[in-house]
Amino acid sequence: MTRYDLIIIGGGPAGITAGIYAVRQKLNSLLIAKEFGGQMARKAVAIENYPGFEEVSGLELSRKFEKHLRKQKIAIERDSATKIRKVGSTFYITTGSKHKFSARTVIVASGADPRPLEVPGEKEFIGRGVSYCTTCDAPMFAGKTVAVVGGGNAGFEAAIALSNWAKRIYVLEYSSKVGADEINQELVKKTKKVQIFTNTSLRKIEGEKFVNSIVYQDRKTGKEKTLPLEGVFVEIGNVPATGFVKDLVEFNEKDEIRIDPKTNMTKTSGLFVAGDVTDLRWKQIIVAAGEGCKAALSVYSYLRNSRRPVKQYE
Repeated sequence: MTRYDLIIIGGGPAGITAGIYAVRQKLNSLLIAKEFGGQMARKAVAIENYPGFEEVSGLELSRKFEKHLRKQKIAIERDSATKIRKVGSTFYITTGSKHKFSARTVIVASGADPRPLEVPGEKEFIGRGVSYCTTCDAPMFAGKTVAVVGGGNAGFEAAIALSNWAKRIYVLEYSSKVGADEINQELVKKTKKVQIFTNTSLRKIEGEKFVNSIVYQDRKTGKEKTLPLEGVFVEIGNVPATGFVKDLVEFNEKDEIRIDPKTNMTKTSGLFVAGDVTDLRWKQIIVAAGEGCKAALSVYSYLRNSRRPVKQYE
């Protein structure tokens, strides 16, 4: 078994950036990721705030990240990590395919999974009208009426993307006002296809073979109302993907991993975390990339200051 200096778990902006910087520090590294790009590839339709790109799709930017990574001398395993344990000073990682790897240090950059609505009908209609990925599924709803559940930036960006395909879009927000930035609100208005409902609580998703309606409650009046439609896009946030590492870290109330913000190290020596899975406040592509860089540099410093020098392992 090859014993690496560093194993990185995750192929999003944080993981990829960590990989690039690890190689630059001449660390013998392995990156484990089932896919590249993370939420950047799945959900970011048009990115206008990443320096150097006035406008770029999430898929295009993720491909550029991956291309840059693959030019480095880094091992890549297309799989998902299912378990991490530490014995002495060595970490052992098991993947979904039952492959096993070991390393002196680990960076967890596993990102987050979409938060479910947990209402009747949601699970039954996944792939049959219920979606968590606008980029993936928007073309399937050409000429149809859909709902976006969530009135933050993610919800409004989903509505903007859907306006290129759907006939009509409802945005349902639980609070009394939407949380999206003004620029996204203006872009939604320009589509002339979007109707916004605030103070709503989704009660259930209905249908036969496919979704044909939703039932929501007006939180002011308490009355339930039905909206006929053919698709539901869920945009109510994300749940950190942390199950495989739970015994080695501490969590906050959102199940995000607590880290030392100066080094990105967790309570376990040699275990670092970067990206949306951390307890840092801002969840942005550029922030994730920066945190990936910081984590990799912290790993290098950690190994350099340990008793054994950084070297290649056979």
